[in-house]
Amino acid sequence: MKTPKKVVVLGFGRVGKAVALDLAQRHEVRVMDTDHSALEQLKGARVEIINADAANRGVLATLINDADLVVNALPGYLGFDVLRSVIRCGKRIVDISFFSEDPFELDELARNEGVAAIVDCGVAPGLSNMIVGNRYRQMQVSHFACYVGGLPRIRTWPYQYKAPFSPADVIEEYTRPARLVENGQIVVKPALSDLEYLDFDGVGTLEAFNTDGLRTLLKTVRIPNMKEKTLRYPGHSEYIKVLRETGFFSSEPIDVNGQKIAPREMTSRLLFPHWQLAENEEEYTLMKIVIEGRENGEAVRYTYDLRDQFDKLTGLSSMARTTGFTCTAVANLVLEGGIKEVGIVPPELIGMEQSRFNYVIDHLKGRNIRLEISREALN
Repeated sequence: MKTPKKVVVLGFGRVGKAVALDLAQRHEVRVMDTDHSALEQLKGARVEIINADAANRGVLATLINDADLVVNALPGYLGFDVLRSVIRCGKRIVDISFFSEDPFELDELARNEGVAAIVDCGVAPGLSNMIVGNRYRQMQVSHFACYVGGLPRIRTWPYQYKAPFSPADVIEEYTRPARLVENGQIVVKPALSDLEYLDFDGVGTLEAFNTDGLRTLLKTVRIPNMKEKTLRYPGHSEYIKVLRETGFFSSEPIDVNGQKIAPREMTSRLLFPHWQLAENEEEYTLMKIVIEGRENGEAVRYTYDLRDQFDKLTGLSSMARTTGFTCTAVANLVLEGGIKEVGIVPPELIGMEQSRFNYVIDHLKGRNIRLEISREALN
C-alpha cells in the first residue's frame, strides 16, 4: 500500500463532506471550517477536524504547512482569495469553489511558486471540461453544448428546486452574465436567457437556460460554438427572473427604516428554508453533453449522458457525489504524480491526456457514477 499523503480540505458543506470522506479512505485528511456543529458530523471518521477560518491567512498558513495537497471547497465569494493564499504558501491545490474571478490572474504566481492549481474541478464545470478536452484532442470540434442540473425528485411549489450547495452561489449563477461562443465570437447574454426544453427518460421535460459555465474553456480551446445551460423543472426560471428584476438579488445595500440591508443577503436567508434539502431527501443530478464536429473526415455527433441520484447508504447527495468525487479523482491523480504541470491547470487540460481522462472516469465508475456515450454519423 502506498504511503498516505496529507490533505487539507477547506470547507465542510455537502460537497466538502463527500471530498473529505472519500480522500480519507487513502490519505490523512484534515478538514477546516468555521461551523463547529457541521464538523461534529465527522466524529468517529478517520478525519481530523479544525474549527477555524480559512480566510485568516496566518491561521491558514499554519494549518496547511505540512500538507501535500489542499482542496478548496469554500463558497465562491471566499474562493479566489483563499486560492491565492494557498498558492503563496507553495501548496498544490484542487479548487471547487467556483469563484467569479478569472483564475488565470494567478497563473504567474503559481508558476513562480512551482505549484499546480487545478481549478473548476467539479461536475460542471469540471468533468464537462474534461469530456470536451478529450474529444478536442481527437477530432475537429465545431459545437459543444452542456446541459446540467441538480433537482429534487419530488417537485414542491413554488420553486420546484432544492439547492445542493450554498444558496448564495445559486443566486450568483442566476445573476452573473453568461458568456457563450457563437460563430467563433464570445457573446454575453443575461443568465436565465434563451430558454429551451429537453426531455429526459424517467424525469420528463426540463427547461434549460444560459448560465456562465464555460469559464476557462473560453481561453483554452477554439471551438466556434459553445454554450452551457442549467436544467430546472419548467417554470422555475420565471419565478427567479421576477425576483432578480425586482432587485432581490442586488448586493447594493438599501435603507430600510435607517438600517442598511443588502437585498441579496436577505433573499438568501429567506430562500434557504425553501431550498434546503431535507435529511435523506432524494434528488438527482443530470448532465447531457453534445459534441459535434469532424472525425477522420466524417461529420459526427457524440452525446454523453450522466444521471446520478442520492445515495441512501452513505447519505450523500448526488450533486455532492458527482462534484466531490470528480474532485477526489483529480486530487488522487495529483498525489500520485499524474499532473506535472505548474500554474493554473483547467480541467480540460487533464482530459486532453487519455490516461488521465481514463483515470478520472474509472474513479467515478468505482463510486457508481457512470457516463453513457453514444456516437452517430451526421449527414
